[in-house]
Amino acid sequence: MVSIARDGEWGSATLTRAVEQLRLYKAAELLIDDQIAPKRAAVLICLFEAAGEIRVILTKRAVSLSTHSGEVALPGGKRDESDANDAATAVREAYEEIGLEPASIQVVASLEPFLSKHFLRVTPVVAILPDAQSFVPCCNQAEVESLFDAPLEMFLRDEKHRSEQHNRCGGSYMLHYFELEYQGNKYVIWGLTAAILIRAASIVFQRPPEFEEFCPDFRSIHRYLVKQIAMKSS
Repeated sequence: MVSIARDGEWGSATLTRAVEQLRLYKAAELLIDDQIAPKRAAVLICLFEAAGEIRVILTKRAVSLSTHSGEVALPGGKRDESDANDAATAVREAYEEIGLEPASIQVVASLEPFLSKHFLRVTPVVAILPDAQSFVPCCNQAEVESLFDAPLEMFLRDEKHRSEQHNRCGGSYMLHYFELEYQGNKYVIWGLTAAILIRAASIVFQRPPEFEEFCPDFRSIHRYLVKQIAMKSS
């Protein structure tokens, strides 16, 4: 069961302010139809506080996986038929991947969907972990090589950030990379995961990133793909 939070359950004033901003946010609709992106997925942006700083839980995917092996990701995966909604998918996947108990977190918001390079419709679900000390990770080694966390605010800073301009479906966008050292290990957070965390950080801290974000225009992508499908079928 997905736990929906009530007032006064956030554990700190820092998390309370974050929740207030997330509750006010109105997610935009992704205008991509099922013909183009028939499969759906959800990821969990699990936020907690440490030393007055909001941090987010991340994973490094197992190298044995067939897709995105060895990459940094948010816990999550494809929707099952038994999942009632995106929040249910994200919470279930987080439990299966890293042992995050559903009862230990509080879901507060869903952001607008993102479209992966494989045309998977990915919805970020934001949850709060009020008592981070109680979380004892239990990684599914078949899916997750390691677990770590990062300060959410780093995804707004130009420090340890770089970007590359890419073309996709007739349009241009920026691919973002962030470098992080955590407990002696170095990680690179990039691509879709980086884009999602830039958006989440912008909402929580109510300011844009210090760099040019330049997101993909999903409406233009949709028009381009519809045109391509029509040309192939004619």
